[in-house]
Amino acid sequence: MWRMPQEPIRERPGPAPRRSGERRVSGQVQREVTQLILDRRLRPGALLPTEAELMEELGVSRNSVREALKALQALDIVEIRHGYGTYVGQASLTPLADGLTFRTLVQLADDTPALAEILQVRAVLEEGLVRAVAAVLTDAELSGLEDLVRRMEEAAAAGDAFPDLDREFHEALYRPLGNTLVTQLLGAFWHVFHRVAGVRGWSSDPAPDVTVRRHRDIVAALRAGDVGAAQRAMADHFRGIEARAGQESRGVG
Repeated sequence: MWRMPQEPIRERPGPAPRRSGERRVSGQVQREVTQLILDRRLRPGALLPTEAELMEELGVSRNSVREALKALQALDIVEIRHGYGTYVGQASLTPLADGLTFRTLVQLADDTPALAEILQVRAVLEEGLVRAVAAVLTDAELSGLEDLVRRMEEAAAAGDAFPDLDREFHEALYRPLGNTLVTQLLGAFWHVFHRVAGVRGWSSDPAPDVTVRRHRDIVAALRAGDVGAAQRAMADHFRGIEARAGQESRGVG
């Protein structure tokens, strides 16, 4: 029986082959740009080579360079200033804070103790640092801390919240260590806690006089040179924060 001949199956053409450099994953190009910064000992604010120069040096396409630079910008490793060029970034902990904020909000939706985990890490960090800072605090620095507590007390008496003074206290407490990473880490944890509180609509501490007392106890112990008492006062301070956060996360105000 005669049958109509079937047309041969035509395969769809695949994508055009790309150069080997274009097949590199974005992560590899990012590492190479980062290594270039390190090899040339470029400091924050230094101008990076142009896109064309990076294409030539790394052997990749313009699109690969742009993708890598955008990813590095998200990590604050580079800063893209449109119309001016690309510069070495500050490598701050902002991406860490953003990631922790997102992680905490997502996990809170599942009723997991994500915020308590962050507070526990911060508590361990600060309780350990109190011992170190006790050995280097000067009388002038202790007086500065006492002044901050006095201003907290005045704000509490006036019925005002004082989160900025609270943050300033903790920054001033550890500044004598001269450790910028400590300052950045504490700032990141603080940023996460207050962003989460803002998003969730949590209220401020209903007992600011208790917060004042806990800070006063920390300074009094340091003034007396009692490191153990300072660590216990810091632990009490964080137990209060954790208890409040637990109430808020369960809707108990």
